[in-house]
Amino acid sequence: MIRHQYLERETLRVCDEKFYGDALIRFLYSEVREHAPSLFRALTAARMSRLLCFFNYDFFLTRKLSGIEAFVRSSGIDLSECVDPPEALDTPKKIFDRKIRYWECRPMPKQPDIVVSPADARMLIGSFSESSSLFVKGKFFDYEELLGRDRPAWLRAFRDGDYAVFRLSPDRYHYNHVPVSGVVADFYEVPGLYHSCNPQVLAHVPGPYSKNRRVVTLIDTDTPGGARVGLVAMIEVVALMIGQIRQCYSEERYDDSRPISPGMYLRKGGPKSLYLPGSSTDILIFQKGRVSFLPEIIRNMWRTDVRSRISAVAGRPLVETDVKVRSAIAYAREAQPIRREKVE
Repeated sequence: MIRHQYLERETLRVCDEKFYGDALIRFLYSEVREHAPSLFRALTAARMSRLLCFFNYDFFLTRKLSGIEAFVRSSGIDLSECVDPPEALDTPKKIFDRKIRYWECRPMPKQPDIVVSPADARMLIGSFSESSSLFVKGKFFDYEELLGRDRPAWLRAFRDGDYAVFRLSPDRYHYNHVPVSGVVADFYEVPGLYHSCNPQVLAHVPGPYSKNRRVVTLIDTDTPGGARVGLVAMIEVVALMIGQIRQCYSEERYDDSRPISPGMYLRKGGPKSLYLPGSSTDILIFQKGRVSFLPEIIRNMWRTDVRSRISAVAGRPLVETDVKVRSAIAYAREAQPIRREKVE
């Protein structure tokens, strides 16, 4: 099995990733999928995904406090960032649902036309335009299938645009945050399966992220108080052992949370939703020519000295960068370069 490595953004250190249930995923997507397709379909359906979630995160670990402590230590989870004291985080559910003092430990650039990461995640970027150097053909998702084939207006709006993929691992902070300020132009759910977001799945299932159940939020940033980067699609994708996506937008810290609905103004950097629990994926899609990604993220992606399962499947370098929620990832194309000293 190919090792999977990624780059730490701040230090450029090459890190090895340990996948939870790697052998199970390999067995499920090779042996079971090939020899028992009906069983495979059942295992990637919603009901079975919830059962797997219960047995992995609730049933076994809740009975052994030492198991929780070992998971926290091995995962490098920093409990000092949490809103609740460490002694209160005494079940797997509390660990996965943890809130952090993001206003202190996840600073955000003040410039309004900067796009920020929606999650603590490992990030890749790409383009739907064949004329772009960032073009990656059909590895992560089918474009029309991802947004929904019954949404012609949005398919036209994002044609030949750019995108960013954010892969959350099970140890990560599971809240998603708003990447840009603007008004919700549309909000809808697309039904689907519960494929794993382990990179080795890309070798077995074409475009798995567009086959999973997902929630799509369209944000119009060309409005008063908006980021002025056009329409932005934020797509939250479920995965194997994800129970649900809870929409819980808050303007101030985690206070007075409420569900997303069309017409709402969303302020950049605030909590938007929560994955319950496990690992999953966020995808941001931008209109053609509206944003420029930070050069460091592009350079990292093309590194040839980093071993990546995604690179192996794509046949070209595709190396993930580890990014923090609310950190800068792109800016309006006509804007000035990011002034890094301005954060809040």
